[in-house]
Amino acid sequence: MAMEIAPDSRIASGVPASVMQLRLLTPSHALVDAPAAKIVCEAQNGYFCLLPRHVDFVSALTPGVFTYWSPDAHEHLLAIDEGTLVKCGAEVIVSVRNAVRGTSLARLRDLAEHEFKSRDERQRVAHSALARLEAAALRRIGALEG
Repeated sequence: MAMEIAPDSRIASGVPASVMQLRLLTPSHALVDAPAAKIVCEAQNGYFCLLPRHVDFVSALTPGVFTYWSPDAHEHLLAIDEGTLVKCGAEVIVSVRNAVRGTSLARLRDLAEHEFKSRDERQRVAHSALARLEAAALRRIGALEG
């Protein structure tokens, strides 16, 4: 009796077994949709590396540097906020709150600080405005009841 072997998902999807398809998503857009030969990023228990034949994997990512290498060995640097990484077969999907591209670690640090701080400030202002609206609504309801 012959044993049937399931086809490799990388072959079925058309992605060569020597690369992964990386998609890095933020709430507003897809920042990266490209082949990757290697991925290095940081989780709560430290940095880790993904290669194309790595076992399927899920990880909670911490804010920091996210690096991937294209099949031509070109290094790509990003600063990411917290998020989630899922590797299934040859596909790696990363979903983060914020991310910015950079060309060097020094430049990336400056970009990340500026971008993330301005987003945090906008969120703080929005939360403050919402709290004022809620307080005003509660005062009006109280006045109607009283």
